[in-house]
Amino acid sequence: MTTRLNKHIAETGYCSRREADRLIAARKVTVNGQPAGTGAVVGEGDEVRIDGQPLRARALIKSSGRRHVYIALNKPVGITCTTESAVKGNIVDFVGHEQRIFPIGRLDKDSEGLILLTSNGDIVNQILRAENRHEKEYMVAVNRPVTDEFLRGMARGVRVHNQMTLPCRTSKLAKFGFRITLTQGLNRQIRLMAAAFDYRVTQLRRVRIDNIKLGALKPGQWRNLTEQELRGLLPQQAQW
Repeated sequence: MTTRLNKHIAETGYCSRREADRLIAARKVTVNGQPAGTGAVVGEGDEVRIDGQPLRARALIKSSGRRHVYIALNKPVGITCTTESAVKGNIVDFVGHEQRIFPIGRLDKDSEGLILLTSNGDIVNQILRAENRHEKEYMVAVNRPVTDEFLRGMARGVRVHNQMTLPCRTSKLAKFGFRITLTQGLNRQIRLMAAAFDYRVTQLRRVRIDNIKLGALKPGQWRNLTEQELRGLLPQQAQW
């Protein structure tokens, strides 16, 4: 019986399938001593290595029988949402969790606020596939006074990355601040949307993902999600 290589890597807890695909494309994964290609499959007796290190050895902590962890972090500005240890200020080293964890989705380096991390590699893709059903709420500061016209334009949708953004909700917070709630997560979406109206984002903080709120977490602090929060976030068939 064979398994797709990216799924095999994710099931060990090393990283998500998406990150595994990136590692494979970067030629960092070998199977039985040979560089693996996209779409590769592995069998029970195959040896998988990442950066020359046996996959099983890197993932022993995942196989210890401990329950998966799901945490909420208030990510500070300057932290990069990557599992790459070579990247200074990567989010995994910043959290320093005893288990191997990785982020669910992204929050760009210049932004702050709520991001979720987990040790469950397989569930990441299920959550991301359902991303357009998960609300994400942000508080945004800009360099010009917020107008009703600007808010209406943002709410209707803006062309970024050669596609129209989905309709969203906006409201004014202050002369130079507004709240926006999205149901998608395009790269640097809010910054690009604002730029289409000649606005520059000066501060961006995510305060909610669906039923999970940033709350009183200070920058750099994290907490475990509650079972109630997990029930609202995870697919019903997911194993905690």
